Amino acid sequence: MTTAANIAIIGWGSLIWDLEILAPHTLGDWQMASGPKLPMEFSRVSPKRKMGLAVCLDPVAGVLCQTHVIRSTRCDIQAAIADLQARERAPDGRIGAWHRDFQHGRMPEVVARAQNWCATEGWAGAVWTDLEPNFFNHTKRAFSVDEGIAYLKTLRGESLEEAYNYIQNAPEHTNTPLRAALANNSWWQGLA
Repeated sequence: MTTAANIAIIGWGSLIWDLEILAPHTLGDWQMASGPKLPMEFSRVSPKRKMGLAVCLDPVAGVLCQTHVIRSTRCDIQAAIADLQARERAPDGRIGAWHRDFQHGRMPEVVARAQNWCATEGWAGAVWTDLEPNFFNHTKRAFSVDEGIAYLKTLRGESLEEAYNYIQNAPEHTNTPLRAALANNSWWQGLA
């Protein structure tokens, strides 16, 4: 493995404003808009977010959005994976990674994008959250912008507040079709 901490943590959602238990395992600040572009959408119903919609890598509904990078303190890709997995409360196998000694991800095109980006930017490796879209599992409906908005309208109280805050706090570069539609939606804007 590498002898210097040169592993990137790639982020695009709540990780940007809340490193939480990952904070002691990072160096420096987020390098905004310096990561690879990856396909994402707010198509994950998140128990952690009180059943609000969270952004995830989505090969079907997702559009390429700019990501952000912070340096891991780890020299070992497996340790960097474990740190991010703990922060994300992700099941085994749901942290993507690229390193010359190890590659993992549910979307080969994302692994390839990470590999190319690491090579171009001089990183020894990278890790990212690889939780899948699960909108259909929770709603029995395929995700679309209209279905996403309809789902958000079913939320109440803390769940709706959490969904609103999460989507509004996501970095501006996380400009997905759902987020663009919500920016022009009077019901959503009225929640402010």
